[in-house]
Amino acid sequence: MAASTPLIAAAATQHTSSYRVKFGKREFLELVEIAKPQIIYHRKRMHFFAFDGFVMYTFECEDNDFKQKILHAIEFSNEQWKE
Repeated sequence: MAASTPLIAAAATQHTSSYRVKFGKREFLELVEIAKPQIIYHRKRMHFFAFDGFVMYTFECEDNDFKQKILHAIEFSNEQWKE
């Protein structure tokens, strides 16, 4: 079973990305309407969610701009996961 662990990690990496795409407020809110995320994450000044294999984010929104549930994160990293 241990031999398949690297294969599982490699497969997971193919479906995710550490790339981020930054938006202005109007464009981010438009993207939220298109993507329909159930949760918007918030860390310091940044609101973000994953869509299409990327992290979509903005520094221009407030929590009350969204209908979705807001989860406040304690850390955000754009580096790939390392154990």
